[in-house]
Amino acid sequence: MAKFGKKYLEAAKLVDKNTVYSINEAVELAKKACFTKFDSSVEVSFRLNVDPRHADQQIRGAIVLPHGTGRSQKVCVIATGDKEKEALDAGAEYAGGKELLDKIAKGFFDFDVIIATPNMMGELGKLGRLLGPKGLMPNPKTGTVTMDVAKAVEDVKKGKVEYRVDKEGNINVLIGKVSFDSDKLVDNFNAIKDVIVKARPAAVKGTYIKNLTISTTMGPGIKVN
Repeated sequence: MAKFGKKYLEAAKLVDKNTVYSINEAVELAKKACFTKFDSSVEVSFRLNVDPRHADQQIRGAIVLPHGTGRSQKVCVIATGDKEKEALDAGAEYAGGKELLDKIAKGFFDFDVIIATPNMMGELGKLGRLLGPKGLMPNPKTGTVTMDVAKAVEDVKKGKVEYRVDKEGNINVLIGKVSFDSDKLVDNFNAIKDVIVKARPAAVKGTYIKNLTISTTMGPGIKVN
């Protein structure tokens, strides 16, 4: 059985496990139950009635949250020529072609997101075994394979989050920090919830969202209506 620390147990007492809270109540409670000394992240977790083994039930995409995530992300763009300059002008930390790929192949990972132009995906694909497990492989569905590298970089910097259903049918998404005003967290929550609702596969019968919780780093999960 998992052992919880004293602070977690104190925080957990604030949350009634049998109650399903409104999003406004849940956000207030999450902030109140947060006990870390640092500015904790706030996450939302969806338990969906989907079977990701079927291609038409693999839910994946990205959204720029209305109020960002509160987290700064380092961006690496794999592109050449004008696109390399465009990426750097838009605020990418790194941009380049073969020389940058060689650097990554040797273990350079001082970035959080990779964006690539379609013509570079053949070269980038050779690093699939290295990038795949780290969740760094660009994908057209999340807007990270594109010719419009400037917009892609700007979106990441504004607070774009990716969402993807795992093997168990769960999606976990960052919606901000505990220091955010409650209404901003609620806005961000509603933005991601609307996207997930719209992504409902036609094959799903009955209840689509089986469970919905929000939590802070190391904090208890709070069920949301």
